[in-house]
Amino acid sequence: MEHELSQTQSPFATEPIGRLIVKFAVPSVIALLVNSLYNIVDQIFIGNGVGYLGNGATNIVFPITIIALALAMMIGNGGAAYLSLKLGEGNVNSAKKGIGNAVTMVTAVSIVLAAVFLLFINPILTLFGATDTLRPYALD
Repeated sequence: MEHELSQTQSPFATEPIGRLIVKFAVPSVIALLVNSLYNIVDQIFIGNGVGYLGNGATNIVFPITIIALALAMMIGNGGAAYLSLKLGEGNVNSAKKGIGNAVTMVTAVSIVLAAVFLLFINPILTLFGATDTLRPYALD
């Protein structure tokens, strides 16, 4: 009975879909736009400071950043969902263990990823399209 009561109090169960979209999607879209503007401004400064080769190098290295970010977000979001589920069940010890495991996993994946990127940086840059001209800028 208690479980049913908490579901009826949830905004996802009671509010109209349109209001929920405005409440949750609009801030997400704004955050994505701000992030895009940051990337554009960053490229303008790199272009003015280093030149077009700096822009090319950052675009070559960008997939490495995206791979690292994707793995970190995957583990972090999974850990956050696990934490939420376990705290909802009232199982604090399991929640603590889950978050500890998520932090350990992010650390281990980061170390492995850094080692792979450092050991195989030249083939990875070639795979992502680095030319002989862009390679020194991408390595920097």
